[in-house]
Amino acid sequence: MFILREIIKAVNGRLLFGDPQSIIKGVSIDSRTIKSGELFIAIKGNRFDGHNFIQEAIQRGAKGIVVDSSQLRVDRPQLRVGREAAFIKVVDTRRALGNLAGFHRQRFNIPVIAITGSNGKTTTKDMLAWILSSRARVLKNPGTENNDIGIPLTLLKLDNTHDFAVLELGTNHFGEIAYLANIVQPSLGIITNIGPAHLEYLKNFLGVYREKLSLLKGLRLPKIAILNADQAWLKKPDIDKRAFVVSYAIKNKSDFSAKAIKLYSKKALGFSINSNQRQRVRLNTVGYVNIYNALAAIVAARLLGWDYKSITRRLGTFAFSHGRLRQIELNGISFIDDTYNANPASLSEALDVLDRFRVKGRKIFVMGDMLELGKSAEGFHRQAGVQVAQVCDVFISVGKFSQFAARWARKFGLGKDCVFSCQDPQQAGDLLFKVVKPNPRDLILVKGSRLMKMEKVLKSR
Repeated sequence: MFILREIIKAVNGRLLFGDPQSIIKGVSIDSRTIKSGELFIAIKGNRFDGHNFIQEAIQRGAKGIVVDSSQLRVDRPQLRVGREAAFIKVVDTRRALGNLAGFHRQRFNIPVIAITGSNGKTTTKDMLAWILSSRARVLKNPGTENNDIGIPLTLLKLDNTHDFAVLELGTNHFGEIAYLANIVQPSLGIITNIGPAHLEYLKNFLGVYREKLSLLKGLRLPKIAILNADQAWLKKPDIDKRAFVVSYAIKNKSDFSAKAIKLYSKKALGFSINSNQRQRVRLNTVGYVNIYNALAAIVAARLLGWDYKSITRRLGTFAFSHGRLRQIELNGISFIDDTYNANPASLSEALDVLDRFRVKGRKIFVMGDMLELGKSAEGFHRQAGVQVAQVCDVFISVGKFSQFAARWARKFGLGKDCVFSCQDPQQAGDLLFKVVKPNPRDLILVKGSRLMKMEKVLKSR
């Protein structure tokens, strides 16, 4: 709940008309779901412009409207709807949303944990929130709503019943993590890894490193940084010397390490923490990389006061999201569903998972393009093709970039009659089931970038 004058100050806006003492019950950017008494912030996005829905928001009971000053110079009948609601003019409504969320966050003195990284941030966030929610109320951003819209909207839901906030911060352009960290003001920051993601805009590993590291430069006291010690970029990070750094790893020396790793079945793996068999964790996943995600969550939970017994029990019941290295069966055929997203590091990890399985039949990989790699796209897809040739018996590529992987898979030994190229997931699904004809002895990995919609392969049966 806000007083309108608080909002005006927070967003650095100008009241065009309305009562500055009005009570605002909440904030929305969606005219379809806004509730009576709430503030409507008109956001202009790629597909929709909120300024076109101001009248609808007012009809649904919006008590205040935040508009972009540039839109006031446009002939918009939506901006001449009478004085049923207060109008606030700002320079940028997206920034206004962030500024208001930052103001709201300062009202609460609770631990806020922010997580970023090229891979694993969503799973780490969900794991940590799952552990903490065993005896506390936790606010987290749903799914991957981790940008300059999703983070502010999540923070604006913070209220006096919450004990913690666990938020993942995403980026694909320089400066976005610093901006989000300034809004979130975390006291504990986690960087899961530095990898080749969003290189179209972040250029190279150094660009990714600097962008992710900006999270730690925005930490509030007690300034706790949790870092993956198996990542060369994170061994000696350039951060505030006053920050308290806690490390985790599988290979290198660290404060928290995973030992005695064991694959129990096609659906679970386990490990002990710091060689203590009484601190053994079982995860309902076949993804080795999820050990890193679990370690990061374990470190944070321990620092926040949770005992090992509570942590391990809770992780044993954690359900991994669809499309994230989940082993599933469809009509008797075994799949590894990793369709949520893809970049070079996560694709290599998925192939490692496929490689570790022992199957009586074939290992089949249906691969969609890895996107947002810029000038490096062809090279990374070629590298993928080399690994495919070492792991797989059958390879189906989907999209223009994955054709490079197909060529290099053939070049490095995969038979020509075992490599196929398709234009879209539907065609790949038809080819998989009608030409390749998998049987219950085979294991099929399906993966690609989000925009490739590789889950359609699984639905084409």
